[in-house]
Amino acid sequence: MSIDDVLADVGPRLRRMRKEREVTLAALAEATGISVSTLSRLESGLRKPSLELLLPIAQAHRMPLDELVGAPPVRDPRVRAEPIVRDGRTHWPLTRQPGGLQAFKVLEPRRRLEPDPRTHEGYEWLYVLSGRLRLVLGEHDVVLTAGEAAEFDTRVSHWFGSTGEGPVEFLSLFGPQGERMHVRARPARTAEDG
Repeated sequence: MSIDDVLADVGPRLRRMRKEREVTLAALAEATGISVSTLSRLESGLRKPSLELLLPIAQAHRMPLDELVGAPPVRDPRVRAEPIVRDGRTHWPLTRQPGGLQAFKVLEPRRRLEPDPRTHEGYEWLYVLSGRLRLVLGEHDVVLTAGEAAEFDTRVSHWFGSTGEGPVEFLSLFGPQGERMHVRARPARTAEDG
C-alpha cells in the first residue's frame, strides 16, 4: 500500500472509528479543540490530514497514531538471503537489487590454494572481519588481517583467499561498472597540526 493510498483512506477510517465509538463530531471537536467543520471535511476527504490534526484525534481516541491512520506495517529490515556456496567459499548476498553495486559477506574455509589470478571489469573493496586474507594483486602479495581493507580495479590481475592458517570471514563490495567506494573519514591529526 502506497502513502497516497494510506492518506486517501484516513478520512473514511476516522469517520468509521468515531461512529464505532459512538462519538459525535461535536464531542470530538470539544475533546480535540478542532472545529466541527474541519473534522467533517477531514472525514469526507476534503481536508488533507496533517499531524496537527491527527495527533489530537489520536489522543482523544487514546490510540497510537499509526493505528489511527492505518499505516502499513514497517517491512522487516533484516536481509535474509540464502547463502551461495561456490568453489568451497560461502557467500551471503547483502544487497537485494540486481546489477550495480553488490555486497557480500564471505566465509573462506581454512585451505591453502595456489593463487590463480584473474581479471574482469569492475572495482572491488574487501574488509576482513576475522582471520587472515591473502590478496595477490598485480605484483603485490599481501595478507590482510581483521579490521584491514583493500580496494582495487579488477582489471588488474587479482586473487584472494585463505592463507591456509584458518578460515577467513570478510565483506566484499563489488561494482561491475567500476563504481568506487567512497570512504569519508577525518584525517588523523599530527603533532604539526597542533
